[in-house]
Amino acid sequence: MPTKLTIATRKSPLALAQTDQVAAHLHATLGVEIELLKIVTTGDKQAEWSLEKKGGKGLFTSELEQALLNGHADIAVHSTKDLPGDMPAGLAIGGYLRREDPRDVLVLRSGIESPATIATGSPRRRLQIGMLFPDAQFTEIRGNVDTRLRKIGTDGVADATILAAAGLRRLGIGSWPGVEFHVLGCEHMVPAVGQGAIAIQCRAGDAAKFAPHFDAGTARDVTLERAFQSALGGGCHTAFAAHATDDTLWFFHEEIGLRSLPLSSDDFLAPDETARRLLTHFGFKL
Repeated sequence: MPTKLTIATRKSPLALAQTDQVAAHLHATLGVEIELLKIVTTGDKQAEWSLEKKGGKGLFTSELEQALLNGHADIAVHSTKDLPGDMPAGLAIGGYLRREDPRDVLVLRSGIESPATIATGSPRRRLQIGMLFPDAQFTEIRGNVDTRLRKIGTDGVADATILAAAGLRRLGIGSWPGVEFHVLGCEHMVPAVGQGAIAIQCRAGDAAKFAPHFDAGTARDVTLERAFQSALGGGCHTAFAAHATDDTLWFFHEEIGLRSLPLSSDDFLAPDETARRLLTHFGFKL
């Protein structure tokens, strides 16, 4: 292991907060010095894009991955839910920090009980929250977490939005003027694949040396979730979610709705096989 590591990261406040956690962990466990390579991704540059309409694989990850491939960085830090199911040749996941709360949070403007308008660009969130509020209309929203909170609480661009609990916690946001937070359980909103987990990506040849220094339980669960993502080829255009716990798979897809199934320890041993078997059980033709 080198004495210094360069970490590629996005420049957003949440990305930097997550990277700081990884840097502190690596410094504590390996004693290495850390240097940050801050990168503006295509997704960051195109702040007005509809991610659903114009989005594609790797909008928030491709530039970081290129920094790994050309040797400008040793590792890259990602929100796992931003990672496409397919990994570029020559790269691998070196590990994950221990997963934070994976759930979504409904952010309601104060005084609103049943939102008439909900701001979210995520098909996954839109279809699932639509089951709770079938009369709501939807609009898109972009920006950092604080920008989105301000748009709901102060600017009134919509009655509600949905944010990840993990992101709020990492930014130290437990409350915000003009809004109320309501955590959504998996029975109402299945989280995105890998939500709440911070992924450490590296060159494939380095993965084995990083893996022992990260959380094995998170890797086990997220690897199974990503197996569903890979099998389905899901991207930002598809309303799909999979979340694994020790004993339960929570699953959502626009074609079949929200489901849950029991998991055994054996199901985690061959994640690709498990994903294909359960998807066939749900009626998908792979």
